[in-house]
Amino acid sequence: MFFEPKNDDHGLPFNPFKACVVPRPIGWITSLSHDGIVNLAPFSISNQLSYDPPFVFFSGSGTSDEIDAEPRRKDSVVNAEDTGEFVYNMATYSLREQVNLSSKHVARDVDELEMCGLTPAPCNLIKCPRVAESPVSLECRHHATLSLPSNSTMGVHHVVIGEVVGIHINDDALTDGKVDWVKIQPLARMGYMDYTTVTEVFTMKGPKGEEIRPGQIGESSKSKLWDKVKDWDKYKEKT
Repeated sequence: MFFEPKNDDHGLPFNPFKACVVPRPIGWITSLSHDGIVNLAPFSISNQLSYDPPFVFFSGSGTSDEIDAEPRRKDSVVNAEDTGEFVYNMATYSLREQVNLSSKHVARDVDELEMCGLTPAPCNLIKCPRVAESPVSLECRHHATLSLPSNSTMGVHHVVIGEVVGIHINDDALTDGKVDWVKIQPLARMGYMDYTTVTEVFTMKGPKGEEIRPGQIGESSKSKLWDKVKDWDKYKEKT
């Protein structure tokens, strides 16, 4: 089949576009308003953008319902821009019910961490709290917001980009010094109302004869590890 998104002529019960770019990690974003109210919201359009230095993003359209008659920017977007910071928390299978509840649209003065029965934990470099129950949290400083056009009544899409300035990883999320995805089971969005998580991982080398590059293992070219490790076998021995 073939269709043009602008014509919406796919002929299927549901538009398949979101089901074609999967799985998408869920960025569970905490932010702080100028009034000190904690906002927590999940974004299924989110990911890392680069690693040296590290940047992440989350994207959301406007919001409108019985609470707000007119579309407005999401609280997470407003807070990130106003305060210059936010936290990208990892959503996991064990926290799926809290993740789902945090998607509920509520008034701005509602503390959504408290609403979801979650614990705020202090960050080291920014004022915004992180989710204590999340195994991984990234302290971020707002870098830029991109505005993308929207055909819906929900207003433009806001792509919020943040530089990661601090990283929290629970000790029990590590196995042999590496993040253990099967253990912590990150939550990811598929299409429609479907989700998935990580239950199996495999390792694959680069093409034969190719030296491993820093980015393949998430290392900076200035890394002390990279000075010592130049090929896959040595890297495997080190880890």
